[in-house]
Amino acid sequence: MDRATTPDVSGRIAAPPEHVYPWYVRLIFALQRRKYGAELQSARLWGRLPRSFLALTLLYRSIDRKGSPIGAALRSLAQVRVSQINGCAFCTDLNGAAALERGVAPAKLAALAGWEQSLVFDEREKAVLAYADAVTDPARRVDDACFARLRAFFDEQAVLELTALIAFQNLSSKFNAALALPAQGLCALPDRGVRK
Repeated sequence: MDRATTPDVSGRIAAPPEHVYPWYVRLIFALQRRKYGAELQSARLWGRLPRSFLALTLLYRSIDRKGSPIGAALRSLAQVRVSQINGCAFCTDLNGAAALERGVAPAKLAALAGWEQSLVFDEREKAVLAYADAVTDPARRVDDACFARLRAFFDEQAVLELTALIAFQNLSSKFNAALALPAQGLCALPDRGVRK
């Protein structure tokens, strides 16, 4: 088996360069090197749990897909917001880069931590961000008003897919934040990891 080639720059738990990964994890790493120029540190840690990593990769690909009823830019905004709430610098960085790639204006990313007072977001985006906040922040809950606000813009299928995406991003960002994974420099965002 091949050994990973990206040096460890992770937080609390190492992904040592000499760790041996199964072929399917190495394949995912090769795809990441092609896309990002390096293996993602989170993937190197998840790769130490190879079957779980493969299942998570497949789950994410099934949720964040071209045919989703939620547009790619809006999905990315929700993911960055969840990452901010959970204090995950790595996820905010990665998802911020994806958001820019998907056409999100840099001004929206800069204003995301204070989206409720911002004029750059439309009502549809604000409904998604309010829902992401309510699902993610343990001090909040999804109440009937929040859900009705979301349903004014999305049908049941879209709400199910958005909920799955938010839940997935919570899993990912909580894993990475707990392990103190730093940003990999994929996207320069203000207030990276700031919880508001």
